Order: sequence, then C-alpha cells, then structure tokens
Amino acid sequence: MFVPKKLLNDLTYEIIGVAIEVHKYLGPGLLESVYQSCMYEEFRVMEIPT
Repeated sequence: MFVPKKLLNDLTYEIIGVAIEVHKYLGPGLLESVYQSCMYEEFRVMEIPT
C-alpha cells in the first residue's frame, strides 16, 4: 500500500502533537496505559483513525 510522503508526515506531526499535549496535561510518572487511553480519546476527538 502506497502512502504519500506528505500525508505520512502530516499524520506523524499530528500524532506527536497529541502525545506532547497529553503528556503536558497529565504530567510524568503515570502508567503507560493511562497515556494510551488518553491519546486514544484525543485521536477520536481529532478524528485521527486508529
């Protein structure tokens, strides 16, 4: 399956942005599963396919 580089870069940028925002909001030291659940919810809100 071919994915255009621009689309891949844009999606990567959005995913990293979500990860940074979740970490800034929750702070360090939580279980990975907590961050994962919050990131999943942010993906849903931003309509990023999972």
